[in-house]
Amino acid sequence: MANKKQITIFEGQRIRRVWDDKKGLWYFLVADVVRVLTNSVDAGAYWRKLKQRLREEGSEVVTKCHELKFMANDGKYYASDSADTETMFRIIQSIPSPKAEPFKLWLARVGYERIEEINDPEKALNRSRDYWQRMGRSTKWIQQRMMGQETRNKLTDYWSEHEITKSEEYAILTNIIHQEWSELSVIQHKNLKGLKRENLRDHMTEAELIFSALAEMSTRGIAESQNAKGMDENALAGKKGGGVAKRAREDYEIETSKRAVSGENFLQSPKSGKRLIKK
Repeated sequence: MANKKQITIFEGQRIRRVWDDKKGLWYFLVADVVRVLTNSVDAGAYWRKLKQRLREEGSEVVTKCHELKFMANDGKYYASDSADTETMFRIIQSIPSPKAEPFKLWLARVGYERIEEINDPEKALNRSRDYWQRMGRSTKWIQQRMMGQETRNKLTDYWSEHEITKSEEYAILTNIIHQEWSELSVIQHKNLKGLKRENLRDHMTEAELIFSALAEMSTRGIAESQNAKGMDENALAGKKGGGVAKRAREDYEIETSKRAVSGENFLQSPKSGKRLIKK
């Protein structure tokens, strides 16, 4: 199973998923799909009851689910049931919901888009750009976000080639770098912005994106120069790389009299649709 974890959106709600490079399949977090279809406040409990009923009916659907680790709201990874597109279609058939048919169409499209992206990676970039444009991001912000993502990808590629294999290790190293440059953990930074399940980077200001990218670029450069391997050596490179960005941030704040780490976000008001700024 590839380490690459992604989040996709259905009608404004988050669906966590993992791409399996060997099988060429998406695996979706079942609880997220259940939550979207049922609006349940406890999707996990709903899925446990449904799973029990399916077992009693002799359905093979449950046996085709796989336990994979996904990041929860507390930033930690927990093993949860996931299913590929075919199995998810069968689960959806067991859930009475007016959203079932639209979700099936969405699910089929998501799978097709991934195959397209493998054959033509530029399409993935264009979809991301289109998404951010629809969310009202400026051209300048989008360029910075995409450059930052490329820097991030190069760092995670280095990690994967130097004995970092577990999703928890990626999260720990990411947090080390982030805390070093911003003096906040990823969770603390999300709390500052009033975020819950949203992607932190999608709500960063231009300055935050720049310093985050500087921290990750510096980390990779230091790791490469020292041929860092495993958690201990890469964690040390992460602290040093984050320190480079921290010093740059402190200089920026002195010269501009502005704080680089901000409570600003791009959340939308459910009534007005206008951007909300939390400070």
